[in-house]
Amino acid sequence: MDESKTVIQMKDIVKKFGDFTANDHINLTVHKGEVHAILGENGAGKSTMMNVLCGLYKPTSGQIFINEKEVQFSSPKEAIDMGIGMVHQHFMLIQPFTVADNIILGVEPVKGLVVDHQTAREKVVELSERYGMKVDPDAKVEDISVGMQQRVEILKVLYRGADTLILDEPTASLTPQEIEGLMEIIENLTADGKSVILITHKLKEITACADTCTIIRQGKYIRTVKVDEVNENELAAMMVGRDVNFAVEKKEMIPGEIVLEVKDIHAKDYRDVEILKGFNLNVRRGEIVGLAGVDGNGQTELVEVLTGLRRADAGEVRILGKDVFNKSPRETFESGISSIPADRQKHGLILDFSNEDNLILQHFEEEPFSSKRILNRKAIREHALELEEKFDIRPRGSAGAPSGTLSGGNQQKVIIAREVTNDKDLLIAVNPTRGLDVGAIEFVHKYLVEQRNKNKAVLLVSFELDEIMSLSDRIEVIFDGQITGSVAGKDADEKELGFMMAGGKKHE
Repeated sequence: MDESKTVIQMKDIVKKFGDFTANDHINLTVHKGEVHAILGENGAGKSTMMNVLCGLYKPTSGQIFINEKEVQFSSPKEAIDMGIGMVHQHFMLIQPFTVADNIILGVEPVKGLVVDHQTAREKVVELSERYGMKVDPDAKVEDISVGMQQRVEILKVLYRGADTLILDEPTASLTPQEIEGLMEIIENLTADGKSVILITHKLKEITACADTCTIIRQGKYIRTVKVDEVNENELAAMMVGRDVNFAVEKKEMIPGEIVLEVKDIHAKDYRDVEILKGFNLNVRRGEIVGLAGVDGNGQTELVEVLTGLRRADAGEVRILGKDVFNKSPRETFESGISSIPADRQKHGLILDFSNEDNLILQHFEEEPFSSKRILNRKAIREHALELEEKFDIRPRGSAGAPSGTLSGGNQQKVIIAREVTNDKDLLIAVNPTRGLDVGAIEFVHKYLVEQRNKNKAVLLVSFELDEIMSLSDRIEVIFDGQITGSVAGKDADEKELGFMMAGGKKHE
């Protein structure tokens, strides 16, 4: 890489929202042809910093230089014109459009008065071949995998002439094989002289593909390091401000009676297409069963069936022998199922309610929180302050504030505090650490193992293979609406699991 050429420099960037300072004198220098990682906890200000760089926010103070010339963006279009393209964590694609149409949207080549689809398609094919990205230009976005959608987003910014690509949490929902493919694409981009800024809190990815890493903590610039001169533990300590224990401590347990029994479940997805095709599973006391699979193979629908949010067409679901098939959410909860949902904002919290009210959602009609239908505010507040302390919900003293004002990681802690305290026979945890940093992940894992050690049953549904492998006593692989293989947690191999998740058969 051309160390001498600075393509981007952010100097002393401050960004305030009212009285809150999201970026407090941040610095960043990116060179041509380098992969520069930005590492920080949830709410550290990483995305704010990149939104300033790509013209979505105006900095309160500080300077931005592109190719050593100072710039002031008043819109994202100006940043794109200067060669900066951002691929957001949540893709911004139009589902019924084709891949090629999504890529050219807004900058369509025209012949006379009509869009020149032929030229556009040729350019898309040429770009995708140049960077080793296999995409089908004629496929509709709604029919392609998450990994391919991401390649479409990358091609979209390349098509607009980006020299620097910002990738925000790019591996959040990819399989191990898709992550490897993404790393190759990043290598091809930098070999061609592009620069890549990688926003992440996954240390493995940084050590695998970044040259340089800038660490920010609580909105402040900490330092910039050469990646080959530090290890993962040092990076984690700089990011969180303390040492982090990566190993999940688990004592040996012999699983007890069957708590959850699922037999031959058939269910449809939102398009009315059958997605669970005779699904079977059981979970016992004192064990964590990990359900591994690529997004879209029926995990979401399974959890909705188990928690009463979706009706299945056929099958059996029992909790400790009691029939809970197609019962209401209230009945499934009372039968002994608590859950940490996949979408914390949609299904986990009422964002306009205070944290203290969110912490008693299922119990507001019970003593000590209410008596004769009148809420006991003192008891509710005390309960919240106790959980805030125990589960490290920040900022402290925010019990009366709406949950919507907390960072994503702290919203997750509110849900975990509530569901673990509910103390049911089965805890279903869906992507419980999605979007959390290493400090918060360590914390969540500790509570899941604690539930197992208390002889509860835990069903862990996660797209993070590392998480499934380090927590599960038993791993079940789901593909195309069925279990295709089962592995003891301690014998799990990442390559083999990835192969099974893509539909391959287990090697005996």
